[in-house]
Amino acid sequence: MTDQPHSAVAIETIDDFYSFHLDNTRPIEIYLPPDYSGDPERAYKVLYANDGQDLRGLSLKSILDALYARHAIDPIIVVAIHATSDRLNEYGLSDQLDYRQRGALAATYAHFVIDELAPFIDRNYRTLSSPSNTAIMGWSLGGLSAFDLAWQHPDRFGIVGAFSASFWWRSNNSSPQLQQTSRLAHRTVRAGIKRSGLRFWFQAGTRDESADRDRNGVIDSVQDTSELIDALKSIGYRTNAVKYVEVKDGRHTQETWAQALPLFLHWAFPRPQNSFVRWIDRIVNLARRNPGIDY
Repeated sequence: MTDQPHSAVAIETIDDFYSFHLDNTRPIEIYLPPDYSGDPERAYKVLYANDGQDLRGLSLKSILDALYARHAIDPIIVVAIHATSDRLNEYGLSDQLDYRQRGALAATYAHFVIDELAPFIDRNYRTLSSPSNTAIMGWSLGGLSAFDLAWQHPDRFGIVGAFSASFWWRSNNSSPQLQQTSRLAHRTVRAGIKRSGLRFWFQAGTRDESADRDRNGVIDSVQDTSELIDALKSIGYRTNAVKYVEVKDGRHTQETWAQALPLFLHWAFPRPQNSFVRWIDRIVNLARRNPGIDY
């Protein structure tokens, strides 16, 4: 089925996309740019989204319509991957379980996305499928999963957006010190090597939570994100490949993520330099002046 108001983003829905790897089905929604049907020779960059069932709540269609109307970003195809009831096992890190043994299907989920879903999208839609043209994003545990998919598969994804991601994911919960030192994403990055070409965009809200395990005055979600960025920089990533947006008073909610989403889209899919570049500069400057966002 297709939801397609005139001159707007069209949404095509696959109600029951079957995965042989996971042996389950889920809805998949494909957001197509306004000129998709009118320009049959053009191919598009692709953004995959974990927790795709949330994108309507984040008003993604309205955000994209507004950005396209102002020629503010490159037109893209967005693939919304709905979560299933086994979300706590399908998301996580593909090579390490957390202290509750969650994430047992994360590696299988990666096979589903890379070996089943992405090839289907490439066969049925006009995509630019190189890593530099392919992004993945998510929020909360879906953000951790997005990070892991890009980190483990830089030959498929070149851009990752992690909103309020669960970088607290750890192997030992028995003490505050071990909670800190056993964080799995940090350990993975520090033990790894730089993935050339991979770019990271992170967002955290100053009111994502209230926990402060080491009592240093910085809530854990902000600290977990900033220290993962430190780990990335320690293995060679530079400022132009890592972006951090902190939302003042931002919470672990769709409202906060929707506030940050246009900034991610601007960063991930910048419009080529043209007559609209002045508008892009204006919107970025407005974001910088917004007291709710540290851009």
